[in-house]
Amino acid sequence: MQRLNFGPALSHGFAATPAQPIPAARSRPAALLLGWVLASLIFLLPGCASLPSGVARPVSQAFASPAETVLGKAVQNRASAATARADSGFYLLDNAALAFSTRLALIDSAEKSLDLQYYAIHSDETTDRLLDGLRRAAARGVRIRILLDDFNISGEDAQVLQLAFVPGIELRVFNPIPGSRSSIFFRVLGSLKDVDRIQRRMHNKIFVADNAMAVTGGRNLGETYFGKGNDTNFVDIDVLAGGRIVRDISRSFDQYWNNPLAYPAESLVEREELDALKRSAARNLQPPQDRATSAPSDPVPSPAPEPRSKAAAAVPDPVVNLASIPWVWAPSVLMVDKPSKIGADQSDVEDAQETLVDGLLQLVSQAQRELLIVSPYFVPGPRMLEQLAAIRRKGVRIRVLTNSLSSNDAPAAHVGYARYRKSLLALGIELHEMRAEQGGSLAVFGSSGALSSKASLHSKIVVMDGRLVVIGSMNLDLRSQLQNTEIALVIRSRALAAQATRVIEPTLSHGAYRVELLDGQLRWRAPEGASFKDQTSEPDASAGLKLLVQLLEPFAPDEML
Repeated sequence: MQRLNFGPALSHGFAATPAQPIPAARSRPAALLLGWVLASLIFLLPGCASLPSGVARPVSQAFASPAETVLGKAVQNRASAATARADSGFYLLDNAALAFSTRLALIDSAEKSLDLQYYAIHSDETTDRLLDGLRRAAARGVRIRILLDDFNISGEDAQVLQLAFVPGIELRVFNPIPGSRSSIFFRVLGSLKDVDRIQRRMHNKIFVADNAMAVTGGRNLGETYFGKGNDTNFVDIDVLAGGRIVRDISRSFDQYWNNPLAYPAESLVEREELDALKRSAARNLQPPQDRATSAPSDPVPSPAPEPRSKAAAAVPDPVVNLASIPWVWAPSVLMVDKPSKIGADQSDVEDAQETLVDGLLQLVSQAQRELLIVSPYFVPGPRMLEQLAAIRRKGVRIRVLTNSLSSNDAPAAHVGYARYRKSLLALGIELHEMRAEQGGSLAVFGSSGALSSKASLHSKIVVMDGRLVVIGSMNLDLRSQLQNTEIALVIRSRALAAQATRVIEPTLSHGAYRVELLDGQLRWRAPEGASFKDQTSEPDASAGLKLLVQLLEPFAPDEML
């Protein structure tokens, strides 16, 4: 197990060598709280569902010759034209429409392989466009591997398992929860005796085409992550990468894909479910005119498309030309938790201090002037709080953008954040809480224009000293630090750091409350000129939501949030 040495990297500009991994709601697994809420039922259960044994997992690796593909040549040509000194290029995907169109363009351009690793792929009209593209790619001979965490594969979202029965597509499920896929509640309830394992989730998010270009960041796949939701849309940022760093990302994918915790989807589906999914997958391969005449015998029908919100429908998806990406060439390092973090003994993880979040904290401890932290779930815990205090004692300015109670899709996570809010403010850390209602006039970073629906922060990004940017799947909380596996890119580039800061700061200035501590009491300051006013309690949150947080507070340990 090797660790990154960030000291020389910062002082000498990151040697351009292959990155080494840091060993070890519609996004957030709020339902994992069932593990401790229902713990008293464990010994009342007559038995638990079990996972299959003796499962065949054929080993496969990423293709080693990306330069032979159109995407590989596109990266090489741009690198030559730029006479780049670095061997990796980056392009910030700073709005939802661009993030969606880029993924679609990668699917359409792939010639050899597509590797997708996600915490969640939701069943909706937006995702169906991506999945249809994957089917077309498989039909033209592209090898497709999809690795998906199991927590969200139930109900309508179990439809993604249809892809496992499409020729040319392999789908594996990581750290599965046994039982029927009709309801996550009953799957968790039937696995409470194994609660320590099932509460640890694979949270990585990567999208790799031909081992030449890759997308990583905070987004799962679903309409709410691409600005198409009617009720709530997640505010997020991704980064498109090209060059050497993509090979490092692919190696991390292979580690997870070939791990014993990755089960072929076919080994986990009940016989009745298997037959239904196979029939549905076969119909999806038929021409549209033939589908209409197929017998309606599938008990798991594809859901009807949801209507797009007015704001989403008004913004056309941009056309992305991957051959002309304006890359920012920069030294970079991949940070990624090893898959063994899921199966490790919890005390070993705590003592080792070798998780991605530990590496990130080691990195930011070297800040000299300023840290800008964007984390939707910000639950530092005592040890992280002390590390932030040490950074502040050096005179480093720390600004944090996180969710307000009203914008947070996981009220339980807000409980943990609220515990540390006064301590953070006492250290001089500047706290900004994003508003859920943006009034339809503010183009919040990561969105695709004015928001007509509720906004919920989901981006995970750190900008350090205006010269280094970290983008990935991690939150600054104990769940990311101790429970979930995560992935992130560390990029040393003043240009990219400045761009990320320019994208984020308007939300700090106009779309968020500034939280202050006055005479021991919290106060939420509205931005200057805002139509909304200062508040003395959780702004924009209903009385019922505030009561829920109060009820959860005594029962919510930090590491579970």
